[in-house]
Amino acid sequence: MIVDLVEEDARWAALDLEALAERACAAALDHLGIEGAEIALLACDDARIAALNGAFRDKGQPTNVLSWPSEERAAETPGATPPAPEDLELGDIAIAYETCAREAAEAGKPMADHVTHLVVHGTLHLLGYDHIDDRDAALMEGLETEILGKLGVADPYGEAEA
Repeated sequence: MIVDLVEEDARWAALDLEALAERACAAALDHLGIEGAEIALLACDDARIAALNGAFRDKGQPTNVLSWPSEERAAETPGATPPAPEDLELGDIAIAYETCAREAAEAGKPMADHVTHLVVHGTLHLLGYDHIDDRDAALMEGLETEILGKLGVADPYGEAEA
């Protein structure tokens, strides 16, 4: 098992989040050649993630996903690949049900595909990838697209289909 899931909101059960997260995290880690990693995932609601967002980012509103790496892993230069993790307990991810459901509906995507993307996204954050700088964003988004493609999930950054 890669993912240690804490499901605070029962609505996640209908999505089989445990299997989905395990598959998404495994795909990201396999793509990067990382074995034996562990990730904690909190499946919560908007109220809980808003509190976490306020406490850790001074933004008291809900967001779709948050991540807390167990150590700083960012690359030294923008656009460079972060170093491989030394600590295989990568960190924690939190994901909010209402925000994810709303975003999926607005984008006309299956909830499972959107959540898969966000779990891959959060996993890459735990590994030191980011999207603040344009070069880092291009690297991270490219990896997400490749990983999701292997899972049969459409490019989340591509143009919306008509």
